[in-house]
Amino acid sequence: MSRKLLLLTTALGVSAALPANAAEVFNRIATFPVAQNLPVDVDQATATSSEIIAASEDGMTLVYSDSPLGAVGFVDITDPKAPKAAGIVKIEGEPTSVVIAGAKVLAGVNTSKSKQEPSGNLTVIDLASKKIDASCDLGGQPDSVALSKDGKFLAIAIENERDEELNDGELPQLPAGFLKIVSLKDGAPDCATIKIVDMTGIAKIAPEDPEPEFVSFNDKGEIAVTLQENNHVAIVDAVTGKIVSHFSAGEVTLEKVDTKKDGALNFSGKIENSPREPDAVKWLDDDRLVVANEGDYKGGARGFTIFSRTGDVLFESGPSFEYQAAAAGHYPEHRNKKGIEPEGLEVATFGSDKLIFVAAERASLVGVYKDTGKEPEFQQLLPSGVGPEGLVAIPERNLLVTANETDLGKDGLVRSHVMVYERAEGTAAYPHIVSSFKDDGTPIGWGALSGLAADPKEAGKLYAVSDSVYRSQPSIYTIDATRTPALITAKTVVTRDGAPAQKLDLEGIVSDGKDGFWLASEGRSDKLVPHAVYKVDAKGEIKEEVAFPAELLAGETRFGLEGITSIGEGDDLTLVMAVQREWGDDPKGQVKLLAYKPKAKEWSAVRYPLETAEKGWVGLSEITAHDGKLFIIERDNLIGQEAKNKRVYSVALEGFKPVKLGGELPVVEKTLVRDLVPDLKAATNGYVVDKVEGFAIDKAGDAYVVTDNDGVEDSSGETLFLRLGNIAAIN
Repeated sequence: MSRKLLLLTTALGVSAALPANAAEVFNRIATFPVAQNLPVDVDQATATSSEIIAASEDGMTLVYSDSPLGAVGFVDITDPKAPKAAGIVKIEGEPTSVVIAGAKVLAGVNTSKSKQEPSGNLTVIDLASKKIDASCDLGGQPDSVALSKDGKFLAIAIENERDEELNDGELPQLPAGFLKIVSLKDGAPDCATIKIVDMTGIAKIAPEDPEPEFVSFNDKGEIAVTLQENNHVAIVDAVTGKIVSHFSAGEVTLEKVDTKKDGALNFSGKIENSPREPDAVKWLDDDRLVVANEGDYKGGARGFTIFSRTGDVLFESGPSFEYQAAAAGHYPEHRNKKGIEPEGLEVATFGSDKLIFVAAERASLVGVYKDTGKEPEFQQLLPSGVGPEGLVAIPERNLLVTANETDLGKDGLVRSHVMVYERAEGTAAYPHIVSSFKDDGTPIGWGALSGLAADPKEAGKLYAVSDSVYRSQPSIYTIDATRTPALITAKTVVTRDGAPAQKLDLEGIVSDGKDGFWLASEGRSDKLVPHAVYKVDAKGEIKEEVAFPAELLAGETRFGLEGITSIGEGDDLTLVMAVQREWGDDPKGQVKLLAYKPKAKEWSAVRYPLETAEKGWVGLSEITAHDGKLFIIERDNLIGQEAKNKRVYSVALEGFKPVKLGGELPVVEKTLVRDLVPDLKAATNGYVVDKVEGFAIDKAGDAYVVTDNDGVEDSSGETLFLRLGNIAAIN
């Protein structure tokens, strides 16, 4: 098998056709916004977060740390497909991590006055009554906590984290961190037994200032401790409190990676000798451990590493996990210093398979790998909210749960979520669309799909464009929709005079009937981006630019073109474009559908009536012509439970009679074709995403919808590619 074909097969993962004895895969079965746990007398816009998560011994209750709220939250997953809010326990301080020991919840709580005066405690909560029983002073700022397999010990990493604003964040910054070990009886800690493990003097980097980050127990009662900023790993005996071994996490040279925040996806850079700086650590067995190399101080290796207990590198993922994320449209180009930032880990055995789950904070994905004893086998990608950090496996119920810490509610975006996945025979529901790999082994980078069009000659062949997220690399993507997941087979950069075209915000595409395209660009004058239509050839070179006329620009706002289609042919060819929102000369609740005849160079328009929004705004996202009708995507700008309007409407061409600009414009009649909210909910059992931006009907009459993931910026990164079936059956 060629390298290119092997990489493509890997990228498709288990989503491709399965044999008769189907493999078992994870699929998301529920999404729980943790804001549902807010008491009724608390402002429901209050920021919440689910960071670290644990499960009760019976697997029916989840407990998570909520640092912004100063609380520990509870979720009832007796029915894992319908999680229920089970309340919170308010704590004086910021809970940073939780575990459940029998009938007790043990939470590390940060009570520091400042980074220079760290303090904290171990708070004990009764699981049944949700009452605080006791607390142990920890003498520093706790980060991670871990429970021994026999339930006799709790390990607590006291990080005493550095102040990134002090001395440019340089180490050392005392007081130093350390490890604490406390004995447990029936889940309750005996504060008098706390042992302090001094970790100074073992790392080459700032040995006087260790900053323990994460802890994990093996079956022998040994604790693996990562010292992230110090780029070091230590192994401690829980009974004696002695460091039995330690080693540097080492450095990695990464080639063929994206290293610049330049508005382009180019996997051609190189990072030399970057310290791994591991965050989470988990034992694979008593002799091997795996670390997630997020980086925080000087480095980050963008992947994960398997070490022997003596520090030998048994496996290094390099950029391979990052490539999987990029092939699924989840690469965060705007966060290139540490790439996808692998941060969280879980290891668990499901059936006969020992699996490694790696959470990538900036890609908002979880990678699932099978431990083989040698090189782990990539299994699949799981979509996971914004900023997944905590993971807990519940193998006895075939469940995996993630905690996604980011809450963007103050910006009108998605809240923090807990997400539940079930392992069963079948096919992976996600990703819906992936890209192929190039001959050099790197993926075709893509994201922010903002417009969709069908090939006029070939059923199942589509084209999409990316918007201004990739300002230095505006692109046209060729999509093979006959595959599952759909496959991006080519990427054509739009150019002007041979160089990537600047000042474009592509939001619409339609074939010119030959080998080229008409493209709609949403203008924004305050950023010197013109409102315009462009004609490009098959190579993406701009051959014609059509600017908006003065009488149209007189009412300009930043919410311009959001789709383009064509009707007629020859001298009667007419381009029809949807304007997203009302301009200055539009009545409230009405937007323009523009018409332009390239042969006559004439502009005209009608108005389209929008639905009324109780909250946020409503506008247009796409337009496509088919069989005597214009099909239009109308959507609100709301997300999750607040999303109400994500719909396809049609306008009959016989009633589409645009008139010249400057006078009164006729208002068209619209007919509801499909409410997309149920489709969006059912697609992957996630929350309803905001930007339904692409709609196309192919030569066979099959309809497709695609969402815009905003290039993974303040977004889960999920791109939903919906197959609605034949338009004749839904119209």
